[in-house]
Amino acid sequence: MSVVKSVFWLSFLVVLYTYIGYPLILSAWRFLGKKRVRKGAVLPSVSVIVAVYNEEGNIERKLKNLFDLDYPASLLEIIISSDGSTDQTEARVTRWQERHPNGPSLLLLTAPTHVGKAAALNRAVAHARGELLVFTDARQRLDRRAVALLATNFADDQVGAVSGELILMERPEGEGAAGVGLYWRYEKWLRKMESDVDSTLGATGAIYAVRKSLYEPIPAETILDDVLIPMQVVFRGYRTVFEPKARAYDFIAKGAGSEFVRKVRTLSGNYQLLWEVGPLWSWKKNRVFFQYFSHKVARLAVPFMLMLLMLSNLFLMQGVYFVFFWLQVAWYGLAILGGMSYGKVYPKTTPSAVSGAEAERGPAR
Repeated sequence: MSVVKSVFWLSFLVVLYTYIGYPLILSAWRFLGKKRVRKGAVLPSVSVIVAVYNEEGNIERKLKNLFDLDYPASLLEIIISSDGSTDQTEARVTRWQERHPNGPSLLLLTAPTHVGKAAALNRAVAHARGELLVFTDARQRLDRRAVALLATNFADDQVGAVSGELILMERPEGEGAAGVGLYWRYEKWLRKMESDVDSTLGATGAIYAVRKSLYEPIPAETILDDVLIPMQVVFRGYRTVFEPKARAYDFIAKGAGSEFVRKVRTLSGNYQLLWEVGPLWSWKKNRVFFQYFSHKVARLAVPFMLMLLMLSNLFLMQGVYFVFFWLQVAWYGLAILGGMSYGKVYPKTTPSAVSGAEAERGPAR
């Protein structure tokens, strides 16, 4: 029985540490030693990169959004990297080029076949002329000042990458941000604290920037490009910071099915990174080793810990363990009811654009 109790309490403590202990440590760490970013009014040349695949329904709206950015057109380059699109995406970009010859430089790159977003990004970076690379997806709308606000952080020589903030709304064309739940606010709070003590563990795929000199081509099979690229910056000794004023806007996916697919993609991508990116496991190469394993790896362990917690609890049904058991039953019951309610409110699945970790992409990383 002592072994069963050990399993129970170990599982419970891992879950408790992941969602409460680690944030408390981060909060104390930030209070004791916050790293500030020395921002400045800088205007580097910028290449905005959009990897697309069959985005004919979004591409013209995205181009209008990018052409309306509050950034000097002479310093702005827009690269649309089509990953073997088979619809009218490429034709619409070409027509846009013809109709808007006096705006920012616009370059369309094409590929004969659909091989994946990572290859499209590598292809675009190889052609980019800007000092900064700004990555965004086809569906999200950027705030007019977003690129300029990202750029201010690069006045600090120690900053190698900057993540903006994704604001989720009820409708694609909505003007105000919608409340999307305590969990998303909790995630953004963690991201801000991690940035303040050193670096965020990845970026928001809808809007982030990297010094071109620090970009390393990513493997073609990469799922979470917006985690790997910023982490490569950290491996090279630079910071990846969070700029909440640089905003991208997206709408809430209306469908439990699309949310499930997104979660599976994110989890698969995190497992892939742990399996294939050796420096993540090195205290010497990964300066944010403690944060990464407390935030990312512990999250991967939580589902297994919850299963062990319930299983061990079945053999411990007296005293405090009896209370724990019924608390778990109530918790999972509420989760089931919540899932059923979500399906009733949002019965249809909204297709998502090409993206890395966030077809946010939302909160879960």
